[in-house]
Formats: sequence, structure tokens, C-alpha cells
Amino acid sequence: MASIGQDDPFLEAQADLLSTLNTTRSLFSSYLRIRSLASSASSPELTQARTELENNLHDLSSDLQDLVDSVKAVESDPFRYGVDIDEVERRRRLVEEVGGEVEDMREELKNVAGGQIKRGANDSALPPPSAFDPDAPEGDDYAAFEQQRQVEIMQEQDEALDGVFKTVGNLRQQANDMGRELEEQHEMLDEAETLAERVGGKLQTGIKKVGWVVKKNEDINKSIQTVVNSALVAVPFQGQNCYATRTTPTQKQSVLLDKNVQWPV
Repeated sequence: MASIGQDDPFLEAQADLLSTLNTTRSLFSSYLRIRSLASSASSPELTQARTELENNLHDLSSDLQDLVDSVKAVESDPFRYGVDIDEVERRRRLVEEVGGEVEDMREELKNVAGGQIKRGANDSALPPPSAFDPDAPEGDDYAAFEQQRQVEIMQEQDEALDGVFKTVGNLRQQANDMGRELEEQHEMLDEAETLAERVGGKLQTGIKKVGWVVKKNEDINKSIQTVVNSALVAVPFQGQNCYATRTTPTQKQSVLLDKNVQWPV
């Protein structure tokens, strides 16, 4: 027997049906809430909600009828379509449950007759919306439920504000810490600048002293060189047979120097 494929037309139609059913349930709940608060069946809000609900119920009924026909066809020969008995039973229960829910919604729409909403002191035409909430406790009043919900929302907002206040406090503390660190760094920079100025002054003084010393050394060297040059000029030549003769221009120039001549050092 073949297994059920993911591209089974029934499964695709089932997904569309359940999606439409969820939308219809939301519209039905909204319709009941508006109807419980409306003073007249001709109010615009109630009329619009009723129209939207009826349109969705019509689409839902059409989709449901297609599934019902499909289930009937499969029930006649499930093995021909590759569907086992359990799957056929599941499909049958699905269409029955959805069909019953659709009929309940249609019956609820018929409760308002002649455009009048019947209200009495001891007999209400409509149950409170909380009666259609399976999670709500029995006898819970709708106004009390709304008030409780508002209280919960306010508590959530208070918690959110507390979180914001804590965050702002942390940011302010961080800003104070950063301010103190900046002040300390500013003081350190002032001290470093003062020290740099002091060192710079001492360095300038040292450079001036070194320049003065260098200049004095240059003057002393110049004085010593002058004295030496003067001494060399003042020392006479000493020696024997130290003379020079110049011949005629056509002759070679000869200079006779004694080997014992002493030159100044």
C-alpha cells in the first residue's frame, strides 16, 4: 500500500481550511465582544463585524464541502487512493469537527432577530466573551478580566521603567567615573608640562654654557696660534756658509747651502 505523500491534495486543502478556520475564530470572538458592548444591532461596528464573519464562514463552508466530498470518495475505496483506514477516520473526524464549529457560529449569528439585542435583568441574550474562552475560569466577569489585564500591563510597564532607571543610573555612575579619570589625567598632564618646561630651561642654560666654553676655547686657540706665529717670525736664521748666488739668466741658478744649517722649528 502506498504511503501518503506530502503533495496530497487533501493535505494542502486541509492546511487552507485550518488557516481560514483560525481567521474565522478570531472574527467570531471579535464579533461576540462587539455585540456584548453594542446597544443596538444596527451599530456600524457590529454590522461590519457581522459581515466579515459571514464572509469568512461562507469561504470556510466552501472549503469544508470540498474536503467532505474528498473524504466520501476515499471512504468508498481507500486502498485505491493509497490511504489507510486510520487516515480515513482522522479525515472524517476533522470534517465533522470543523462542520460542527461552523454550525455553532451560524447559530450564534441567528441569536439576534429583527435587528434588536435582547437584554434583561436576569436573562441576558448573550453570554460574556469570557464564556467562549476555554482558558478563562467560569463566572469570570469580562470587565474584571479587562481590569486585571490593565493591571498586568501597568505592572509590566513599571518593571520596564525600573529597568530603564537602573540603566540610566549605571550610565550616570560611569560618566562620573570618567569625569574623575579625566581630571586626574589633566593634573598629570599639567605636572608633566611643568616638568618639561623646567627641564627645557635647564637644557637651554646648559647649551648656553657649552657655547660659551666652546667660544672661549676658540679664542684661546687663536691666541696661542698668534703667539706661535709671532715667535716663529722673530727667531733669526743661524748657520755657516748659508748664502745663495744668482747667475746670469742664461745660467743655471745654484744655491749653496751648508749642511750644518739649522732651520727654526
